[in-house]
Formats: sequence, C-alpha cells, structure tokens
Amino acid sequence: MNKNDLAKKLHDMYSNAPEGYQVAHIHLFGVKYADAIQRNHYKISEIVSLSGIRPSYATEVSKGIKLSKYVLPKN
Repeated sequence: MNKNDLAKKLHDMYSNAPEGYQVAHIHLFGVKYADAIQRNHYKISEIVSLSGIRPSYATEVSKGIKLSKYVLPKN
C-alpha cells in the first residue's frame, strides 16, 4: 500500500465516521495500517497532508500506531 492509498483510506475513514467519532476513526486508521506505515518508513505527516484532513491529526494517527501493539480492530 503506497502513501496515496493510505491517504485515501484515512480520508474515507474520517469522512465516513459517525458524528462524534472522527478522531476515534483516525486512531483506528493508525491501528489498522501501522504495519504498512512503519514497514515502508512513511511519514505520518505526509499521509495526513495527502488525505486532506487537518495537519494536527498526525498526532492522532501516531497514537493509533502506538496502540496497534496492544489492540486489534473488531472488523
């Protein structure tokens, strides 16, 4: 999965999240795609920028990546 694919997934997860769950879905993105991001040494800030969401959400993606060591998505 390349940076553009990841950025599209992030944009879609954020945009399609239920009201009030946008940040949770950003964390979920980090959990789900941590392996691809880390394996390819992608910069989180670049993925966030390409996704079109606020740059400050890079911190939230980072939190999701850290959580990926401890949690598994249900679906």
